[in-house]
Amino acid sequence: MADLAEDIRYMAERAKKAARSLVNLSTEAKNNVLLQMAASINEKRDFIQTENQKDLLAGRKKGLSDAMLDRLELSDKVIDAMSAGLVEVVALPDPVGEITNMVKRPNGLMVGRMRIPLGVIGMIYESRPNVTVDAAALCLKAGNAILLRGGSEAIHSNRALSQVLQGALESQGIATDAIQLIPVTDREAVTVMLKQEECLDLIIPRGGEGLIRFVSENSRIPVLKHYKGVCHIYVDSDADLEKATPVIVNSKVQRPGVCNALEGLLIHEEIAGSYLPVLAAELKKHGVKLLGCSKAVAIVSNIHLASEEDWGTEFLSLCLCVKVVSDLDEAFAYINKYGSQHTEIILTENYSKAQQFITEVDASAVMVNASTRFNDGGQLGLGTEIGISTTKLHAYGPMGLEELTTRKFVVYGQGQVRS
Repeated sequence: MADLAEDIRYMAERAKKAARSLVNLSTEAKNNVLLQMAASINEKRDFIQTENQKDLLAGRKKGLSDAMLDRLELSDKVIDAMSAGLVEVVALPDPVGEITNMVKRPNGLMVGRMRIPLGVIGMIYESRPNVTVDAAALCLKAGNAILLRGGSEAIHSNRALSQVLQGALESQGIATDAIQLIPVTDREAVTVMLKQEECLDLIIPRGGEGLIRFVSENSRIPVLKHYKGVCHIYVDSDADLEKATPVIVNSKVQRPGVCNALEGLLIHEEIAGSYLPVLAAELKKHGVKLLGCSKAVAIVSNIHLASEEDWGTEFLSLCLCVKVVSDLDEAFAYINKYGSQHTEIILTENYSKAQQFITEVDASAVMVNASTRFNDGGQLGLGTEIGISTTKLHAYGPMGLEELTTRKFVVYGQGQVRS
C-alpha cells in the first residue's frame, strides 16, 4: 500500500509538471501530435488487438455479459473510430488563449478574460478502453495533462493504448507525462488518486452510479458528477402526435442502454385516451415493456402497473414508465421528483408552454420537439465530449474542449494605482 501510494503521488507530481509545459504549446503542435496518435493507433493495430484479446479472454472466464464484452472489444471498427475521433479533435477550434470581454474601465485599465487549461484531469472509468484515447485527446487539445485509471477488465488494452499515445508524444518532443495510466488493478489506487488534491484539479468518473458515488464521497478534489440519466418526455395536449411518435420511439429504442435514452413518459390526460393505445402498439413492435400508473393501465391493457420503485429508475433497457398527468404543473412536479437533471423534453406546438417548460425545468439539456438522444457533445456541436455533468459547477451538460478550460482575468494598465 505504501509503495502504491508513493507511485501514484509521483505520477501526479509528474503530471502537474507536464501540465505546466503544455501551457505554451501551440495549436499546431497539439494538432500535429494528435495526428501522430491517429497514425500510430493504425500502425500499432495488431499490438493493440493482441493485448485486447487478453482482456476479452479474461472477461469470458469471469463470465462478463455479452454487452460488457462488446464494450470491451477493440475491433477494427472501434480502432478506426478512435483514429477518426483524434482527427476530429484536430479540426476543433482551440479555446486556449482566447481573450474575451475586454472592456476599458473608467480609470483606463483594460480588463478582459483569457481562457486557460484546468491543469491536470484525473479520469476514472470502467469497461470501454476507447475512453483512454478520447479523454487523452480532448485533454491534450485543451492544454491539460491527464492521469487515467481504467477498469481492471481492460488493463491490458489500456496499457497498450497509453503506450502508443506516449510514443506519439515522445516523437513530437512533448512531455510523455502529459498522458499517464495508473498501470495497476488494485482498487486502492482509486482511493489514493482521490487524495492528490495538490496536483489534480478535477476528477471525471465515467461508469455506473456506484462508482460515481464512491468517487464523490471520497474525493478531496472537485468531481464532475453524472450519477444517472433518468430522461423524460412530456407529451402536451397541444403536441403534433405525428411528430411525437417517432421522437418517443427514437428516444427509447435507438440505444436503450445509454444515459440519454428515454426512461419516463408523461402524457396529458386530454390526449391519453386516444394517443396512448396507438403509441403503445408502436412501442410493442420494438419490444418495449411498458410500466404505468393506474390511469395508463386502464387505457391500455398490456401496460403493467408500475411499483413505486419503478418511477425514476434508469432502466438502460427496453423498459419505459408511463404516467398520465393533468397539466404542465403536474409534469413539472414529477420531473422535479424523479428526474436526474440530465435531459427533459416537451412535445408541443404551443409556444408559450414550450417557453415555460424551458424556463422552469432544471436539467443539463431541455428540448422542444426533439429526441432525448441529442444530449450528446457531438450532436450539440461540441465535436465530442469527455462526459456529461448533471451538476452546475463548473459545467452543466456535455463537456467539450471549452468545458475543459477555465478563464482568468487579464488586466492591461499604464501605471494606474488604486486610490
